[in-house]
Amino acid sequence: MNYKKLFFSLAGLALCVSVGASSLNKKPKPLQLFNGKDIKNWTPKISKHEVGENYANTFRVEDGLLKVRYDGYDQFDQQYGHLFYNKEFSAYILRVQYRFVGDQANGGEGWAWRNSGAMLHGQDPKTMAKDQDFPVSIEGQLLGGDGTNERTTSNLCTPGTNVVMNNKLFTPHCVSSTSKTYHGDQWVTADFLVLGDSIIQHFVNGEKVLEYQKPQYGGGNVSHSDLPKTKAGQLLSKGTISLQSESHPIDFKKVEIYDLEPYMKNPAALKKAIAAVMEK
Repeated sequence: MNYKKLFFSLAGLALCVSVGASSLNKKPKPLQLFNGKDIKNWTPKISKHEVGENYANTFRVEDGLLKVRYDGYDQFDQQYGHLFYNKEFSAYILRVQYRFVGDQANGGEGWAWRNSGAMLHGQDPKTMAKDQDFPVSIEGQLLGGDGTNERTTSNLCTPGTNVVMNNKLFTPHCVSSTSKTYHGDQWVTADFLVLGDSIIQHFVNGEKVLEYQKPQYGGGNVSHSDLPKTKAGQLLSKGTISLQSESHPIDFKKVEIYDLEPYMKNPAALKKAIAAVMEK
């Protein structure tokens, strides 16, 4: 994409330009969170099951793809799941390539048809209650089209969180992006630019479709967790990354991250690094 179309403000960041530029001139290298072989660096947490239990082999690797499947379920029964990478991140670009496939699991909610997500700044799965449905987090919601109607993807949902949008605290649970609709089983690339507790931007196939600021604890839309109340208003500066299982099969071909933490004290180097990653 043309970097001139990538607009973001670094206001509010504690930045210092004294960091040695020589070590920051190189383009960030991606860390492959999904290695194409297994999920040994990931931890599943599925509602109604203990952390670490990959119930019914929901998350699996086949044909070089990370797949979410429900062929071992009699009924979905609100067994919402998440696959957590075993490391927290603060400032980064997360890139996922995904496609929806097949039919929804029996008993899946209507709203969950061709619905999944990438959870950002999430809680540690070890701190989740057994029956908790979603991690307290910022969700980059992934949606597929029905072949006819418009349905944006890379939306925002906020389980146990709030954000600031247009300089105001935004408390509704979800808001749509400005993306196109992606029908069928086509591959879609979603990027999430996350700069600590300041700015988060969503991109679909290289085009910015959503922006908001100051992710923080608060609100509802998550069960069996006191974090939204006990930490209400506290900014989220880092957290886990996880991928959802919400009752519709989905494949992930790529899950990679570009760590921007080394660039955060040098705004010029940060802009250059983001531009390099986002170039087609």
